Amino acid sequence: MEINTAGASSEGIKAWNISNRPHNVADMKGFSVSIYLLLALGLTVHHGLSRYTKESSEFNLDGDFLLGGLFNIHLANGTILDRPEAIDCSSQPINRANYRRFQVMRFTIEEINNSTVLLPNVKLGYEILDHCSPIYNFPGVLDLISFNGSIRFSWGASDYRPLGKVMGVIGASSSADSLAIAPLFTLKLIPLISYAASSSALSLRAKYPAFLRTISSNKDLVDVIIRVLQHFKWTWVALLYSDEAFGKDGLEVCIHEVVPTEICLAYIAAIDDNTNFLNVFQQIDLLNISVIVVYSVQPKALALIEAAVVHNVTNKVWIATDTWFFSKSLTNRSEIERIGTIVGVSEKTANLSGFEDFINSKNHRKPHNVTGDFVCEQDCNCDDITGKDILAEEASYNFQVYTATYAIAQALHNVLECDRGKCKVNGTVYPYMVLNEVKKTNLTLLNMTIQFNEFGGLKFPSVNIFVLAKGVITQVGSYETNPSVVLSINSSLIQWHANGTVPESVCSPECDVGYAKTPEGIHRCCFTCEKCKNGTYLNITADAYRCQECSISEWSLAGSTSCQLRSVEYIPYSDPMAILIIVAAMILAGLSLAIAVLFLVHHNTPVVKSAGGLMCFIILVSLALCTISIFFYFEKPSTASCILRYLPFVLFYTACLACFWVHAFQIVCAFKMAAKFPKFYSLYMKHHGQWWLIALPVLLQAVLLTTGYASSPPHPVNQTDLYPDKILLACGVGHSILFSMSAILLAFLVVLCFALSYMGKDLPKNYNEAKAITFCLLLLILTWVFFLTEYTVYHGEYIQTLNALAVLFSLYAILVCYFLPKCYIILFQPQNNTPHYFQELIHDYTKQISSQ
Repeated sequence: MEINTAGASSEGIKAWNISNRPHNVADMKGFSVSIYLLLALGLTVHHGLSRYTKESSEFNLDGDFLLGGLFNIHLANGTILDRPEAIDCSSQPINRANYRRFQVMRFTIEEINNSTVLLPNVKLGYEILDHCSPIYNFPGVLDLISFNGSIRFSWGASDYRPLGKVMGVIGASSSADSLAIAPLFTLKLIPLISYAASSSALSLRAKYPAFLRTISSNKDLVDVIIRVLQHFKWTWVALLYSDEAFGKDGLEVCIHEVVPTEICLAYIAAIDDNTNFLNVFQQIDLLNISVIVVYSVQPKALALIEAAVVHNVTNKVWIATDTWFFSKSLTNRSEIERIGTIVGVSEKTANLSGFEDFINSKNHRKPHNVTGDFVCEQDCNCDDITGKDILAEEASYNFQVYTATYAIAQALHNVLECDRGKCKVNGTVYPYMVLNEVKKTNLTLLNMTIQFNEFGGLKFPSVNIFVLAKGVITQVGSYETNPSVVLSINSSLIQWHANGTVPESVCSPECDVGYAKTPEGIHRCCFTCEKCKNGTYLNITADAYRCQECSISEWSLAGSTSCQLRSVEYIPYSDPMAILIIVAAMILAGLSLAIAVLFLVHHNTPVVKSAGGLMCFIILVSLALCTISIFFYFEKPSTASCILRYLPFVLFYTACLACFWVHAFQIVCAFKMAAKFPKFYSLYMKHHGQWWLIALPVLLQAVLLTTGYASSPPHPVNQTDLYPDKILLACGVGHSILFSMSAILLAFLVVLCFALSYMGKDLPKNYNEAKAITFCLLLLILTWVFFLTEYTVYHGEYIQTLNALAVLFSLYAILVCYFLPKCYIILFQPQNNTPHYFQELIHDYTKQISSQ
């Protein structure tokens, strides 16, 4: 498909609605058809670019390959937008900053042409347009993608034909302009590299596959602004944005990017020609906001600052983008200092060596040898601009133009396979080939790495931070992303308006260390502070609004920012008390066995028989076996040690008490019941009733212990609820119900023994086993009452030691109070250990009972 573009007016271009551009690659074919139909109806472009001599023009340079350039050298105002006939860009005010950027492109191409390394035998030319309006400059844009006055569209690679010498385009000067023209260059995949379009919409590869930029995207720029706000701890911020593509995109990005931060956009407002600035400032003052981010194009931002001066707005921090920060209107006006401090974030700048000589050696005038109608897009009308004026202008975006030009030149260098001072210029070069190589760009220019990411933006954006004070702009910091993300600000270089100190802009003062924030209202920057309790801590990097609980093995004091490990408490074998108890237990076991031997030697004596006879050996052996439990109250507990801590004592002490209660029963029967119930006593003795009465509680205890340990054995536990900073190692009782039943059985035997033995308190003085048993049980009861009382009051690591002592005293009570007196009689009073002596005692007691 081919369209002839010669000889029609450009007024018709205005009728074409640019908003109908395609939204994805699938729409390209339809989009191309739309252009074809419009142009076929007579909407063709100026052919004036080929109707005058260009040798003396700054806008044109012939070459083997051409680069296009789009610079809005003149500012389009309301006249050119409202009046179709007023399309002469040269009649509008000159944007000298863009004129300087225009010269940077010319300088860069001349530098490349003079290089013997880059494109050695190739001459680059350029075709540059004054892109003062996207609507009225379409003739020139279409001319860039035309070939011999025609535009060819094709749907596949098989029909892909060259469009001419233009291998890439540098521009446009704004996001709005780039969004309007990018689809045109997408048709033939001509690389379009912008030096100033930061809109995040241009990152959509499906819609703009041929678009790239050497400027940070709005997302990158907003990220820097957020980091600056965080650096100075400004969390209560107003955002004012211009009501157009750049400002609206900045608004969307800001709202999205502040979500994971502590920054609150307390006030948001659009600024345009109809904005009531007084009302805006009053709202900001009402909310007590000290920091204002102005994300706006230059005209709207300057109008805002002018209004701030007029309305006497003071003591504010203004965060400026590079779209307006470097304006001469700011640096040349002394009243600016009254509004506060202006902090600017701007793209990296660099001193282009040789640029000054280039400017001073050139004649910056419009073409003189015009042979016909010249085109407004290439009429500068800049006779009154001198080289000194150009060099005095701000240098923003200059390095971005420089790098964009070099990126296309390097890509063309790779496509032409240049090597050893020569390039293969005989082959056919298509713009899409250059585009593919541009995406692979890896340049180092003026010590800065230039690469593109998958979205067509800079892989390593670099931003400078400036402050405007007393009409002087001073760089105070930078933001680097290569090799790592680093924000550095030299605060000593900043002259703050607030008596030299960093201004504050917060809704609520920051909480003290260890205090969590409790939000108030809709903004999380407004909060009250609540101190974290014991056992909790505040990890401000993870969540400043919630106190987190320490783990079970950690502890913390109130108001802590971290937890500490609890100390693990247990009694080792090396503890002095543990040593004493273990030695005492070993002595008890030895004495028990020694007494058993002594009783075995004298088993036929009345003392041994009256003490219980064979039952004494059961009691003594059980006492020795009970000492096993004492050894396992120390060191770190395990399941085995917990079982052995309880099992031997509970089981064998049950045997001791069973023997005692049977023996007490026999004493009462012998001295009281035998005379009154002789048949019962005879039957009891005949069938060995005492052994059944001993076996029954022992077997019942064994069943309870076996069943309980099989279902839920005692196990180590960490007692963490007693002390906030300690973990006490102890043993759980296992099955609590069965353990309670075992304890109840022991208590029942103690009560039964005590009751029976108390009944025999008036037996013969020298033959009173019941009194000995009563005294033993009294000591036993007092020991455990003392231990249980202490257990309810004291919960330290020595509770295990007290438990071991209670067990040990229980054993010594029986050994000392019951067996040692009998040993004394056997060893030192043998005359009282005779049958005759005991028979006399029994005979006297029987008489006494009979006489009553």
